[in-house]
Amino acid sequence: MYNPKEIEPKWQKFWEDNRSHEFNPESKKKKYYCLVMFPYPSGRIHMGHVRNYVIGDVFARFYRLNNREVFHPIGWDSFGLPAENAAIKNNIHPGHWTGENIAHMKKQLKLLGISYDWSTEIATSTPEYYRWNQWFFLKMLEKNLVYKKKSEVNWCSECSTVLANEQVAAGVCWRCNTVIEKKELEQWFIKITDFAGDLLAGHVELTNNWPDEVLAMQKYWLGKSAGVEIDFQIEDSDETIKIFTTRPDTLFGATFVVLAPEHPLIKENGGQRTADRGYIETTKKKTAQEKFSLEKTGVFTGLYAINPVNNEKLPVWISDYVTMDYGTGAIMCVPAHDHRDFEFAKKYNLPIRVVIQPLSPIPYPLSPNSAYEGEGIMLNSGKYSDLDNKTGAEKITDELIKKGIATRKTNWRMKDWLISRQRYWGTPIPVIYCEKCDVQPVNYDDLPVLLPDDATITGSGDSPLATYRKFVETLCPKCGGEARRETDTMDTFVDSSWYYARYCDPDNTEFPFDPEKTDKLLPVDQYIGGIEHACMHLIYARFWQRFMREQGLVKDAEPFKKLLTQGMVTLKGETMSKSKGNIIEPDELIKKYGADTLRIFILFAAPPEKQLDWSESGVEGAWRFLNRIWRIVERYCAAKSGATAENQSQDAQKLLKITAKTIKKVSDDIEAEKQFNTAIASIMEFLNELYSYDKIGDNASHKAIESLLILLYPFAPHISAELYQKFYDSSTMMIKSWPEINTDLLKDESREIAVQINGKLRGVITVNSNTSKDAVMDIIKQDNNLLKYLRDKQIKKFIYVEGKLASIVTE
Repeated sequence: MYNPKEIEPKWQKFWEDNRSHEFNPESKKKKYYCLVMFPYPSGRIHMGHVRNYVIGDVFARFYRLNNREVFHPIGWDSFGLPAENAAIKNNIHPGHWTGENIAHMKKQLKLLGISYDWSTEIATSTPEYYRWNQWFFLKMLEKNLVYKKKSEVNWCSECSTVLANEQVAAGVCWRCNTVIEKKELEQWFIKITDFAGDLLAGHVELTNNWPDEVLAMQKYWLGKSAGVEIDFQIEDSDETIKIFTTRPDTLFGATFVVLAPEHPLIKENGGQRTADRGYIETTKKKTAQEKFSLEKTGVFTGLYAINPVNNEKLPVWISDYVTMDYGTGAIMCVPAHDHRDFEFAKKYNLPIRVVIQPLSPIPYPLSPNSAYEGEGIMLNSGKYSDLDNKTGAEKITDELIKKGIATRKTNWRMKDWLISRQRYWGTPIPVIYCEKCDVQPVNYDDLPVLLPDDATITGSGDSPLATYRKFVETLCPKCGGEARRETDTMDTFVDSSWYYARYCDPDNTEFPFDPEKTDKLLPVDQYIGGIEHACMHLIYARFWQRFMREQGLVKDAEPFKKLLTQGMVTLKGETMSKSKGNIIEPDELIKKYGADTLRIFILFAAPPEKQLDWSESGVEGAWRFLNRIWRIVERYCAAKSGATAENQSQDAQKLLKITAKTIKKVSDDIEAEKQFNTAIASIMEFLNELYSYDKIGDNASHKAIESLLILLYPFAPHISAELYQKFYDSSTMMIKSWPEINTDLLKDESREIAVQINGKLRGVITVNSNTSKDAVMDIIKQDNNLLKYLRDKQIKKFIYVEGKLASIVTE
């Protein structure tokens, strides 16, 4: 009888006692680095975690059996706001809260049978780890990649801290959904924009290995725009407004200028007007989503700018649909050819002038009802009229550059990475302020700057370290005089930007890691995690890898060779969350069904990248499937002593062929397709064939059942290992290698398949199962009975269902 309560603890203890999953750096096998995004120790593992970790474990176990030296580490992203908020709420130190959670979650992971190398475990909240965050900060400071400036920042009142742009979505905090306010503070930044071009160029290497959706999201976030910066003179003034545009071909269509409410010119000139001040204060209270989705609003400044191509006076407005985050914070507005400008012009009755005529035969009306943003022929553009707009853009740009009032410019949507946080539970920033010597870096020999254990955590919005005199008061490393420490801590995305490299050498006390060790292990061969990290963690990690390469610490530009982003786990269509009270606890399911049942359900219910909706009946189905496997092995063991060794019968040959096909299908689904649900479906079909086989116990069934258990092992390792021993009636037989594919058995006899043309059955042809799609089409074209339906016809679509059907649609 299948009893996971006995089997699973037995095998978990065996793997731990024998250190079965530890990486051997001396191995001559080719390495395979399998990594899942490490968890935040929130206290309990949820089903989203389970899905992520089990997917990673399938790869790790599969490649071990395929003669690879697998490195499959795990650790804890253990700094962060939740621990600090829990400390405030429960009057407990965040380190103590975090430690208890790590212990509990580690126990849960082991119950799932995940094959981690626990010898390389790390936690980012330990001084042994965050010391190197500080080391990297100082290295970046030396390279002028870290700087401090006063800036308007995103402030979350609920989290009482600053957020980077990437941590704000539609005007709300990425973590708690609180509407973001704007504050002006002195903050530390990392100059990630210096690497923007390289980050975008790196997509070439990642194409076909990373999801297209992730690359598209990163491309949008990086936001490369090649254009021109043009100086617009302010009427009756020596001042100019610098405007960035990607469409110099539309300059003759500009009818007004719009400035961001934060634009410096507003403060210097019109900012003292009551109307301007009132409008600016109103816009500060709007979320980013409100600014872009609601009706456009604005106020006229009373200023005019001179259009350099025709000397027209353009009224200068303020509007919150323009921001300082992109370009110069000022735009020339061409309402006939930009939909946002069009909406604004319509509302405030501003002129709309058409200067690009579409190439299509339908003329663009001179009084349009919408903006035309495409290519075309220039008109109403002086000497540039009748040129195609691309040629016109180049000629206008060249002329403005010759006049000295324009420069070609590439802008990026991405801004420098704001890393200052006014919280306690994070890495102290290793900087000292001295009245005499100004800002001074902490000496490398004085690292780590330790986070004090006994600081008072209030959650008031100011750094808890700022009022802790023993931490703040120090001596200047340059002059030895009285000085004070920086009291902000680092964004916790710093911790996760390089952890994959620390895993390679977690006990190093001299450097973040030994390059000789990372050279052998990096890049990560397979990375698994949520798509929500596409424009935060994944961009930061790619940047950090490039900086480490500049420091001679790593060889490769990209840290993660292949990426799989798993879908979310939902319950009745809603994402599982504690706040909604719809969490399914894995511990209870493991007690009832065992970890292997949970693993099979998680892997079978949906493709890895798709959403998975929780189903109790699906869990029951996985339980029944494993019980059927248990019974077929028992049936084989009972029958094998009296069974014939005959393998030449037609049924035996059929089973051997099915075995070979199943091995190939499951192998392909794991390695090439990464579709575990179809791999398990193939194993289920294979099991059905075994149940219908009436000579169970013979050589053919021996090969089939042995293969079945090995194929099942990456998905349900405990039951597979147990039945493998039972199969061989031995306490020492271990699954050590993936079954070989007998390619001779993949060559099927010919079979007849139906041929449909425009939905009607027109005949049959004879093919082999390994006949390619193109070869099937050739066979159809050589059949005179079918060819008559295709003569003088254009084939619009051709579908071939292997070994079953060929369908042709003609025009």
